[in-house]
Amino acid sequence: MKPCSRRWKCGLVVFAALSLGRARPQSPPDRPAQPQQTGQSQTEHTPIQRADAAFHAGYAAAEAGDLAAARADFEQVVQLAPEIAEGHSALGSVLVQLGQPRRAIPELERALAIKADDPSARVNLAIACEETQAYDKALALFRALDQAGGAPLPTDAVLSYVRALAATKQTDLARSRLQRAIADGPSGSPDAASLHDALGSLEAQQQDWPSAQAQFEQALAIDPGLAAAHLHLGLTLVAEQRAADGLRELTTASQLAPDSVSAQLELGRALVAADQDEQAIPPLRRATALAPESLDAKYQLALALQGAGQEEQAIPLFQQVVDAQPRNAPALTNLALALVQTGKSQQALPLYQRALAETPGDALVHQDLGVAYLQQSDLDDAIREFRAGLRLNPQAYELHYNLGLALKLKDDVAGAAAELEQAARLNPDSPDPPFTLGILKMQTGRFDEAAEQLKLTLKLRPANGDAWAILGSVYKQENDLPAAADALREAVKLQPNQPGAHITLAGVLAEQGRKDEAAAERKIAADLTRAATNRQRAAFSVNSGNLLLRQGKIADALEQFQDAVASDPTYLDGHRGLADALARSGRSAEAEAERQKISQLEKPKP
Repeated sequence: MKPCSRRWKCGLVVFAALSLGRARPQSPPDRPAQPQQTGQSQTEHTPIQRADAAFHAGYAAAEAGDLAAARADFEQVVQLAPEIAEGHSALGSVLVQLGQPRRAIPELERALAIKADDPSARVNLAIACEETQAYDKALALFRALDQAGGAPLPTDAVLSYVRALAATKQTDLARSRLQRAIADGPSGSPDAASLHDALGSLEAQQQDWPSAQAQFEQALAIDPGLAAAHLHLGLTLVAEQRAADGLRELTTASQLAPDSVSAQLELGRALVAADQDEQAIPPLRRATALAPESLDAKYQLALALQGAGQEEQAIPLFQQVVDAQPRNAPALTNLALALVQTGKSQQALPLYQRALAETPGDALVHQDLGVAYLQQSDLDDAIREFRAGLRLNPQAYELHYNLGLALKLKDDVAGAAAELEQAARLNPDSPDPPFTLGILKMQTGRFDEAAEQLKLTLKLRPANGDAWAILGSVYKQENDLPAAADALREAVKLQPNQPGAHITLAGVLAEQGRKDEAAAERKIAADLTRAATNRQRAAFSVNSGNLLLRQGKIADALEQFQDAVASDPTYLDGHRGLADALARSGRSAEAEAERQKISQLEKPKP
């Protein structure tokens, strides 16, 4: 049975990630001239003098990058000298830099109320309005600055201006404003690289990939170390179906900006989309560490873990996404799939049903729900879901195949054969339909047809030991003993620890009169059967011992672990449990002896 394989792994292509950059607020204004004071002693300090000293300290702190100290100093300035515009302007600038634009706006408005022609305050107010999504107000301020005819807008202000235009669907104006800034500015500067990157981002948001690619490449020709441009170029190349080139650029971005959530997340997302799940895990773990609140990072990490066969680790991450977004059909589907993959299909059923309530026309969710029912041996419900999926997508190979399996289990031979044959027609490169058809034909006594189907599956998958074993049984039924022996030897070569093929081969050899060889095969089969039985007994004892340990019954647990290693001395879990139980019993020397045995068993055989 085939559940849907991570059908939601790519998620949405988030070209909002192709941001136009964030603006750096304009520097605090120059220190205001200190008004002349009279009648003061040299040892006294007026409020204006203290304000001037605080402004000087705040400016120095801002220049040194200590924004928290700068904010404290500028707050003192506005308390001591509330009538001086530069103090409010400087405090507003620092608050924007600290990511507090809402707190910045009143200070900047106060500065402009005192000194209407303060260009720094006007620029920072426009940026703060854009940051708070007050786009109309931001645009009015930016237009006024443009029309004032003074110094050109700084690059960061242009970027903020363009973001506001793009957010209000004024794409053509945004494009022309960027083109103007590029034409007016120095062509080889880092600012020019940022402007080309922003223009490329704008083109990418319009899905004009060739134009976007050209702008990102121009940005990188100017500044090869611009991580944002590598990131954006990588996403564009992925969108253009150039996955290898895109991954190279995304990897460069992640290396240049190891603390960028976007760089790590987009690299991981692209690796998951390219089925490179193992490689996706490290950057996605980094993204979740940098942004523990990011559901997108958790979801992508869960997909990577699931694709890498680590479903147990993926489940709690999927669960967090579902808890936060209970109507997220992709997350519900993948959480349910992970539960099915770990044998918890009963828990998966309600999740699939919730996903279907959100997306009733999704054939693949019907398929996955059918697989969950099939794992529960609920054949009627499984068949119903597979047929519902086929009504939505009659050409779905996996739905036909799974329906054929379910009908086979219901002993509907004709119906099963028809579905499996349709699956084979839809996907002639898959070895699964002919393999199952071969078993079905053999069970109905149609040995010639069974052999043909099995030979077809082995042509497609030569290392299928089960198919060789079944083909050997078919040849034996047809009394073609040499062909049977050859097929069974292939099965033994591929699955040396499976007793079934040895037993059948022993029967074939006996019929050929090769008694000694037959006896040797029977002995191998008996030894393998005994080993399998011992392993099952040891596993049962280990499970019992672990349960007793959790209950604090150390003596009883010790007995179970001793039974486990007696049943199968090569079973590592038995030795691990015994070492743990001995250590808890205070028998340190014996525990260490068990650990030595574990080390010996873990050594690769020469």
